[in-house]
Amino acid sequence: MTSYSKLKIEAGAWVVVCDGRKALVLCNEGDAMFPNLRTREVHEQENPPTREQGTDAPGRVHQSVGSARSSVEPTDWQEEGERAFMRQIAGRLDAAATAGEVTSLVIVAAPRALGALRTHLSKSVHDILAGEVDRDLVKMPVHEIEKLLAA
Repeated sequence: MTSYSKLKIEAGAWVVVCDGRKALVLCNEGDAMFPNLRTREVHEQENPPTREQGTDAPGRVHQSVGSARSSVEPTDWQEEGERAFMRQIAGRLDAAATAGEVTSLVIVAAPRALGALRTHLSKSVHDILAGEVDRDLVKMPVHEIEKLLAA
């Protein structure tokens, strides 16, 4: 994690602001001293609550010895959807880094999303990663995100 005061967003760098449902890919059209973030891409995933995605009752397991039974925790479909979305975003970042589309990257994400995203980032993305901020800023306007990161 990088603190705001140590964060330098180079000219042309991408700032990816995301959570489990939405990702903003912003590009710095300014310089490191005075960033000017502009929206480059917006990725959204519709992910309804688990109760709307799965209706099965929790499964049951019969023990191999004796007559004991226990239930199995039901699948959290919303969490699965968020993980799949993070894999998709990591794939997009990998494609951009491999193609030379981006040379510097800052990731700003909710802590849980950041953890899920980190596990799927490729070496080429890690090589261009300039910093990470573990805050959920995806619902903020771009100019507010810019102010927070430039502070």
